Amino acid sequence: MGARSSTCGDQRWFLSTSDLDRLISELRANGYVVIGPVHRDGAIIYDEIGSAADLPVGLRDLQAPGSYRVERRGDDAYFGYVVGPHSWKKFLYPPRVRLLSIGKDGKVTPYQNGHEKMAFIGVRSCDLSAIAVLDRVLLQGPYVDRVYLSKRRSVLIVAVDCYEPGANCFCASVGTGPAAKSGFDIGLTEVLLDEQHYFVARVGSEAGLRLLERIGARDATAEEVEKAERLLGQGLGRFVKRLEVSGLKEALYRGLESEAWKAVAERCLACSNCTLVCPTCFCTNVEEVTRLTEEGAERWRRWDSCFTQEFSYIHGGSIRASVLSRYRQWLTHKLAAWIDQFGVLGCVGCGRCITWCPVGIDITVEAERVRASVEGGGR
Repeated sequence: MGARSSTCGDQRWFLSTSDLDRLISELRANGYVVIGPVHRDGAIIYDEIGSAADLPVGLRDLQAPGSYRVERRGDDAYFGYVVGPHSWKKFLYPPRVRLLSIGKDGKVTPYQNGHEKMAFIGVRSCDLSAIAVLDRVLLQGPYVDRVYLSKRRSVLIVAVDCYEPGANCFCASVGTGPAAKSGFDIGLTEVLLDEQHYFVARVGSEAGLRLLERIGARDATAEEVEKAERLLGQGLGRFVKRLEVSGLKEALYRGLESEAWKAVAERCLACSNCTLVCPTCFCTNVEEVTRLTEEGAERWRRWDSCFTQEFSYIHGGSIRASVLSRYRQWLTHKLAAWIDQFGVLGCVGCGRCITWCPVGIDITVEAERVRASVEGGGR
């Protein structure tokens, strides 16, 4: 995991659609497991790909609170979707991982990563920011997560800008998009204009520069760059959802006893979907498992959620027994306490929690309800 700047000067490169396929082939030839978006089981998810043909060409995802579906776009865009239920956290911070095993003889074997190199293709700006948040939480504090570190340091990232935000996207409000600014090795803007289809690339690391050179990418012309910039500019005006973050932390702290929490608690199922699809949530539980053969035991870590009653269990019972207390914990931690702990907002505006909530609870709406209850003098 090398240091990545936002660009390599002002230089831009041109990539044709066949160049994209060459880029993927070059990564595979250099020992990378290439992971990108694929269309499977009615959703666009992230999985290993072998070529550009595996990408969800010509598809878009339509999202609303509690609603998601995929349909044809009417063009051949490779990255014409927004975000699906998966995030890149799945590969960097696995849902389930064995931390160690203990033999019958008492020998302890700690976690050992295979050190495979991974290349992420099609990372959106919100997810780049999510990876940066996880970096801060899991790598930059006094306790470094060795599982995350072992996977993170061997990742190459090819980002793709957004200029067609979904109905649940609000990255522009929280400063994480729609254009990728940093954290990538190569940043792409896909251009489909005037019967032309190509990519304008910028470089964020030496590894990205070398990769573009190896596939023979040429300099982009001023006209090609202008079209890419025009599309990005248009994208900023297409957001329909926003979250006002100014003063929000203070309002949430003041509104801990607000009546607004009761209304959302009556709808919330405490199913933990929002935390499972969130690209920054990092809560886990540790389990000790004894082998049936009695030859040893294993220690496993798995994703957990502050929405489960057992998560806050201490001797004598759970300290957050009600759904209200658990929803309030999640939202205030994400939008307020996270800033105090890690110096950054815990939400990147991807909208996944809104889309994949079975009852369509909207974090932007609920946060503003609490703010309004405080600023209006209510409870």
